[in-house]
Amino acid sequence: MTPARGDRPDVIANARLTGTDRTDPFGDEAVDVHLADGLVADLAPAGALPCNGLVLDADGGFVIPGLWDHHVHTVQWALSVQRVDLGGAGSAAEAAALMGAADPLADGRRVGSGFRDAFWPDAPELAVLDAATGEVPTYLINADVHSVWLNSAALRREGFEPDGVGLLREEPAFEISRRLNAVDTSVSDPLVAQMAQDAASRGVVGLVDLDMAWNEDAWVRRLAAGFDALRVSFGIYPEFLDRAIGEGLRTGDAARGAASDLVRVGPLKVITDGSLGTRTAACSHAYPGDPGNHGVLTVDIATLIELMSRATAAGIASAIHAIGDVANTHALDAFAATGAWGTVEHAQLVAHSDIPRFSRLGVGASVQPVHALDDRDLTDSVWASQTAQAYPLRALRDAGANILFGSDAPVSPLDPWAAMAAAVFRTRDGREPWQPGQRLDAATALGASTRGGSEEPARIGPGDIADLAVCERDPLAADEEQMRGMNVAATVLGGRLTHVA
Repeated sequence: MTPARGDRPDVIANARLTGTDRTDPFGDEAVDVHLADGLVADLAPAGALPCNGLVLDADGGFVIPGLWDHHVHTVQWALSVQRVDLGGAGSAAEAAALMGAADPLADGRRVGSGFRDAFWPDAPELAVLDAATGEVPTYLINADVHSVWLNSAALRREGFEPDGVGLLREEPAFEISRRLNAVDTSVSDPLVAQMAQDAASRGVVGLVDLDMAWNEDAWVRRLAAGFDALRVSFGIYPEFLDRAIGEGLRTGDAARGAASDLVRVGPLKVITDGSLGTRTAACSHAYPGDPGNHGVLTVDIATLIELMSRATAAGIASAIHAIGDVANTHALDAFAATGAWGTVEHAQLVAHSDIPRFSRLGVGASVQPVHALDDRDLTDSVWASQTAQAYPLRALRDAGANILFGSDAPVSPLDPWAAMAAAVFRTRDGREPWQPGQRLDAATALGASTRGGSEEPARIGPGDIADLAVCERDPLAADEEQMRGMNVAATVLGGRLTHVA
């Protein structure tokens, strides 16, 4: 019998083990991984123990711990398949033309995403967008999601006065994204299920969902409808903190009323500054050509400490968005002041003196390695005068920080192999490696892509949860092309197959 998705194999046979800090005695030998009750029951040389029951033949493939994406905006990522891809737009005029040629969605709006205006030769202008798009409400979401360009029809629909540009930044932009994401669940939930299955095909067993919504109810609904592809830890935004505390939510608890324990309460998510692409990340040095612009701190330190103190007292972890060096300093100061636990999300520009503080404070660095390659040219220009370290992966690792990888999807695709390749090789498309001194070794990158991160990586041994993936190659020996194109033959979640190639 050939195992299929949904089956629970008793044995993964003819496999090889790989991963970080191995303590097993098998080396390169073929092994059989015996499973029972959702756990790894035993590891044995191939054929040494009877392979009873349902057998999944790994055919010499490598078994690794299941992978996690520690930063996903789930609904926004799922809806991206319906939206116009603006990643290749080389100018505002080209982006406007792409939107003008697109068919409206069922609700009568045109929505595009992924534009990067920092290097456009022309600035966004409302007249240009209106000329291309007419009276159809049209929305263009920046790749970093921190700004949105709207035509006049969309501005009117959303209650904004046209200002000649139509570009909204930070909280107004987030509000537009929230409204665009609030589609009927009959549309969004199947797309989330499709997204999850795609993730499982890459060896992903779990993600941290940081949608800007009250996420518990949505996940309980999806579980009731049969969602079973991933584990999910969902975030709580400040506007929902009172409700979460009042209703007794604690990080790590299972979602209330859920059909399974796959979904659990995650951290308080606080966005404390802007982004590099929108030139709003809070930095110690001004942006080029704009001496008054050091970015923005969207949450002052006193408010951040108050939020984190309340969350910590209620048993809720903290995930603090900080991109610029000033924002990272404030985030670490708040962790120190409150005794909170959790992560700094992004940590894209960090003062050299702050890098050791991650480990000292026990704060995880939840980073997105693909962003370093997406932003390398932008970093070398817009952040050229900054003295802090940009994308300090190796520096954080050498200082003992726990590194956790994610995608920030839809900012970059939900693909852990792209993240690992970016971290290990610091290049793509044949370019010279960017800041090669910040490369990570493959073992650290693999550990950072598991649930516990680089300092507490998931392992495979008797008694461990059977969250596993079977890969055609050893990730620790793969070159860049092989890592990016890694074929995952099977993914196992709690002993159950969520993907079989």
